Amino acid sequence: MSRLNTNQLSLAYGSRQIVQELNLSVPDGLITALVGANGSGKSTILKSMARILAPTQGGVYLDGKLIHRQPTKEVAKHLAILPQNPSSPEGLTVRELVSFGRYPHQKGFGNLSGEDNRMIDWALQATGMTEFGTRSVDHLSGGQRQRAWIAMALAQGTEVLLLDEPTTFLDMAHQMEVMTLLEKLNKEQKRTIIMVVHDLNHAARYAQHLVALKAGTVLYEGHPEVVMTSQMLRDVFNIDADIIPDPRTGAPLCLPYGLAGEHSEPTTPTPVTGESSPAEYREERVQAMA
Repeated sequence: MSRLNTNQLSLAYGSRQIVQELNLSVPDGLITALVGANGSGKSTILKSMARILAPTQGGVYLDGKLIHRQPTKEVAKHLAILPQNPSSPEGLTVRELVSFGRYPHQKGFGNLSGEDNRMIDWALQATGMTEFGTRSVDHLSGGQRQRAWIAMALAQGTEVLLLDEPTTFLDMAHQMEVMTLLEKLNKEQKRTIIMVVHDLNHAARYAQHLVALKAGTVLYEGHPEVVMTSQMLRDVFNIDADIIPDPRTGAPLCLPYGLAGEHSEPTTPTPVTGESSPAEYREERVQAMA
């Protein structure tokens, strides 16, 4: 049985229903990616899993126990969450930020124990942030800042990590930096990771389990090679796209073309009068280089 699952979970913001009777089991030891259009309920489900949002019906279960009936500190020993766009007090150092992850294990507000410092050192090392320990979080690059927050989550010593759009607002290099780190944590430490992802190609490349949501309902679920299809993209995102194997990894690669039904089949561009066609141009270049 999965350590983390939902049973008939319904979630709402006031009178607005977001998720209705959701049954979802998170595979242990894998990276699970929640994908779907804006408003599909991805972040809402993650908040409920982290005990931030209470259900209107049903519940989230951790090791067979309702998570919302357990003490916050007890849950924090098993689950760590990295929300969207986290912020820290001005002037806080990286090591101070990471030390906050030890709060669930402390009694009162005493000094850090030897075990606390050992876990902080380990989290900094695991995320490649040891050399930045005394640097202010404000002075870090986007990728470094995100790694510092992941280090704080790791310092909690939990088996499960919940991440809400961990690459939001990061450039391409920093996105790869963060996703590669999560992949390493999963492979080397067998961490169960559940993340909300907007980039479908990131989801297909780094996750082993994909959950495609629409209007708070799971439409597709399984391995990326099974879930990532043109039909899924039409049903979940209302777009037309081709799926091809990534030439390096073999993972499904999404090539979107437009809204469903609004694009035409690709055609070869007609050359301007007097110019060579693409095929003729390639042949001319080959002959010129011979």
